[in-house]
Order: sequence, then structure tokens, then C-alpha cells
Amino acid sequence: MPANKYSSRTVSVICLLLLATVGPLAAATASESERLEKLERAVEQLQKRNAELEAEVSSLKGKQAAVVPERKMKTKIISEGKTYVEKVVEEKLPVYVQQRGPELKLVLGGFIQINFEDGDVSAFEGRFGQTAIKDRFRLRRARLNLTGDYAEQFDFKLEGDFGQSDGTSGNRTAFSATDVWVNYHEFPAAQVKIGQYKAPFGLEQLTPDTSLLTIERTLPTGAITPDRQIGAELWGKPFTSIWPEQKDLLTYYAGIFNGNGRNITVNDNNNFMFVGRLELQPLKDVFGKGSFLKFGGDVLNSRDEQGVNISQSSNLLVNSDGSLSPFVLPSADERTAWSVDAWLRMGPFDLIGEYLQEHVEGRTVNGVPPAFSNFTTDGFYVTGAYYFIPKKLQAVVQWQYLNPGQKGNDGLYSILGGLNYYIHGDDLKFMVNYVHTWSDFRQANPEFGEDQFDEVIGRVQLMF
Repeated sequence: MPANKYSSRTVSVICLLLLATVGPLAAATASESERLEKLERAVEQLQKRNAELEAEVSSLKGKQAAVVPERKMKTKIISEGKTYVEKVVEEKLPVYVQQRGPELKLVLGGFIQINFEDGDVSAFEGRFGQTAIKDRFRLRRARLNLTGDYAEQFDFKLEGDFGQSDGTSGNRTAFSATDVWVNYHEFPAAQVKIGQYKAPFGLEQLTPDTSLLTIERTLPTGAITPDRQIGAELWGKPFTSIWPEQKDLLTYYAGIFNGNGRNITVNDNNNFMFVGRLELQPLKDVFGKGSFLKFGGDVLNSRDEQGVNISQSSNLLVNSDGSLSPFVLPSADERTAWSVDAWLRMGPFDLIGEYLQEHVEGRTVNGVPPAFSNFTTDGFYVTGAYYFIPKKLQAVVQWQYLNPGQKGNDGLYSILGGLNYYIHGDDLKFMVNYVHTWSDFRQANPEFGEDQFDEVIGRVQLMF
């Protein structure tokens, strides 16, 4: 057989063998591709589902964190009977408050004063006879305040009182504003204050409620000073920049106010109350660190309409039995007032004195004559205090007098003796006062009853 014949057969056999082999391989390759594609699609679906689950878990964690902060644990020693054991307890997270505006400083504070009053309650204020008050516990003041500095050139105060009461009403008294003001202080010698606050008249009236040496202010202060008003003032310390060591040598105040009381947004007429005060401190740290000698003087003028209470802090109107009530004008008036004061502090000793006078003159309006007679009210007080235990136990004595000037012999005298115990300065202190009062009117007219009265007042004060 020729050689090419064998070669053709060989080639034919080889070709048949290759076809037989490649056919199944090709079929297998096609099957594997399909399987790989299916696996890839399954992996993609699993990855997609996994991503969805991860997103859902993350969302749930975020919601849980927003509602319940992550708990932190700490070890604390806890008493169980007579033994002490260590336990792991939840640590409470601090509370954060952040101001909305660009304030440089915000201070939240306040104070509570609770009185116990027994005997002839508030007799030194003329509350006896037809205006007598029963023995009581009294929530005297309960205030919250917010003070701060704003934009480097302003400071402000926002304060309200839960204990708004004149002490005579049996009803619960609502919360209302006391101090609400803004002060521009870029120039210490010429600052501008606007809002509601105490008009600058009277040393004792301007002394903060929390740092008084006696539990209550005197009757002359309450009857004559204007208390809080809505208005504006220019004030300052002229020597702050030119003589820093004596910046407190001179302080002045010049204010203009509505004149008809606090939290009253309408003026009683087109006239205003004008108030001015000068303070001079010629001696400071001369008799030891913290010692000083201060003098002050005030002036006031106001034209008021019918219905305005001109004794906003206390009582002034003399009743038929010699007791006192708030003086609400039965017709228009014009008031002029002035006062002088002095305060000496020398080591553990304080001596404070003030004299005040006010003239009230009726005005004829639209041809209608005044419905009351003109009168002049004056009064004074002298207070002395001494620390038996430095910064802890302080004794106080006081003599005060008010002449209402409406019924001739209608004066009221009082003497006071008291103790102040400072547990943590003015922040936490106990006070007790005994007050004995005489009524000149009752003494001259014995048919109206007793002319001498006694009261004991106790107070707990907490500042925060």
C-alpha cells in the first residue's frame, strides 16, 4: 500500500478522534460558562442584599443613639448594711446648654428666701389694726435670673420672681418680671442702661436683697423710694480710665422713667419721672483691707395721674386708726424727693445711715381741684453691725423712724435687734430679727387700741 494512502488514513483517524474529543469539551465549556454566569449573578444579589442590610442596621443604630445615649459604666462603692461593696453602675452624662447667639458669658442663677413671721406681723410697716396680718410662713422671694455679656460691649440681665406678693393677699401670686435690662458698657465713664430695674434712688433700696444686714428694708425706704421702673439711664465711673486705682471715687446716675411702677407697659401720662444719684467713696482700704467710707445723695421729680401707687414698696397712707396702707393717688400730683446716706465699714464693724424726704403736692387737672391735702413725708434709719465670729456670726441693731405727715402726730418708730449666721457667706445664711414698734398716733388716741407692737422674723436664704 502506498505511503500516502497510509498517511490519509492516519489523518482521517486522527481527525475523527479529535472531533470525538473536542465535541464533549465544547459542550462542557458552554455548560461551565452558564454556571459561572449564574454564580456571578448570585454573588451580585448577595452583595446588594448585604449592602441593604448594612444600611438598615446603621440607620437603626443612629436612631437608638439619638434616643438613648451610649451608656458609660463606672465603679462605685455602695453601702449595704454594715459593709461596703464595689458595684458597676451607670455613669450619668453631664447636661450641656449652649447659647444661641454670640454671648461671651452666660450665668444662670437665682435665690430663695423663706420667712417665719410671728407676733404683730409687719407692724413696723404700719400693718396693725385694720391692716393687721396673721402669723405665717412666707415665701418672700423665689427668683431665677440669667446674666451675661454680649458682643464685648453689652451686658444684660433677665430675672423673674415666683414669690410676687405684697404679703396681704391670700391668693397664689403668679410669676412676673423683676429685672429685665440691657447695659452698654464700652465706655465705663458713660454707660447706657435701658429696661426695667430699680430707679437709682436710696442706698438701702439699691442694696441687693440678698446682702441686706436686716431681713426687711426699713419703712422710710419702702414708703419714699420709687422701686423698679421702666426707663433708661446714663451712668458711669468717670475715673475708671484716668485714675484706675480710684475708679470707685465717684459714680453718677441720671435716669428717666415712666414712674408708675414695674411691669406696666403704658405710662400714666405724657410726663416722666426724673431720678439722679451721686456716690462718693473718699476712703478705701485705709482702715484695713475691705474697709471704706461712702457718701450718697439722690433727687427725684415726678408728675403722676390719679390711680398711681406712690408707695410701691411699702405703706404711706395713714388710715383712721393710725395704721398705714399703700398710697394710691385719688387725684393727680407732683412729687419731689431727696435723700442723703453714708456707710462706714471698718474691719468687722458696719455703720449705715440714711435720711429721706418727699413732698407730695396735688395738681388741678381740667379744672378739678386735688382730692387730698399736700403733705411732706420724711424718715431715717441708722444701722450698726458687728461680727462676733469673723464672716460667720454677726449682730445687728437698727433704729428707724417715718413721719407720714398726714395727720399731725402720726409717726412710727422701731428698734431692731438681730443675728445673722453665715454658713456659706450670703449663699446660705440664717437670719433672725426682733422688732419693737411705737405708734405716735395710737399713743395720742388710745381709743384705737395698743400703741406698741412686737414681732419676730426668721429667714433662710439660699443662693444658687
